[in-house]
Amino acid sequence: MKRFYCGNADITGSYIYIKDTKELHHIKNVLRMKVNDKVVVFNDKGYEYEGAIHKINPDFVAVKIQKIKTAATRDNKINIAIACAVPKSSKMDDIIDKLTQLGANRIIPLLTEHTVVRWNNEQKEKHHQRWQKIALSASKQSQRSGLPIVEPVRGIGEVFSKAGDFDLKLIPTLGGSHKPLKDVFIRSDYKEILILIGPEGDFSVQEVELAVQKGFIPVSLGDLVMRVETAAIAVVSFIKLYLSR
Repeated sequence: MKRFYCGNADITGSYIYIKDTKELHHIKNVLRMKVNDKVVVFNDKGYEYEGAIHKINPDFVAVKIQKIKTAATRDNKINIAIACAVPKSSKMDDIIDKLTQLGANRIIPLLTEHTVVRWNNEQKEKHHQRWQKIALSASKQSQRSGLPIVEPVRGIGEVFSKAGDFDLKLIPTLGGSHKPLKDVFIRSDYKEILILIGPEGDFSVQEVELAVQKGFIPVSLGDLVMRVETAAIAVVSFIKLYLSR
């Protein structure tokens, strides 16, 4: 069945009202769907609804709800947040897309001491809006329940200030003392995991030291030096695979 996104405010009683102009265009003009066609609608609260199109109006499409599922019935119960240093060019677009497909719950674009890009507030907002659209598209394509939270661009200090909400905090780094990633997962009862991914030049010594003070565990991703986008995808893939055994 075709999948569509709908905000929680547009779900009332036994009906869902799809009002987003792009979704309406896709339903009516691209797919040319009709009344009684089966669809799946999901929102950003972790719910998805199976139903049938009940009414097609110029301003909305009404879907009669037939079955409700929650994210807990489909997705891994482990919540993974990844704060990833923003690389040059448009590589962050691919990072958002791939991390959404892999099931990351929260994605935090990160500015660090060695991050090359430097944006003003208008540029940050423009990129944030773009990344939210990419996450929505990737969520539909991968058939995940709910959207990941794509936060605005954050400084590393802002991420440290919220790190207490997680029961496992990791910082892959090339230098200093660190342990292999797999050794961290001797126990597998973690529920809230936060990973920091540094820029091409790695985190500064001061950033790693402060991270350790905040309870982050320095880890190694192997002998090879990875690009930012490769490291982000590799670490989330490993965690999802290892903890789903």
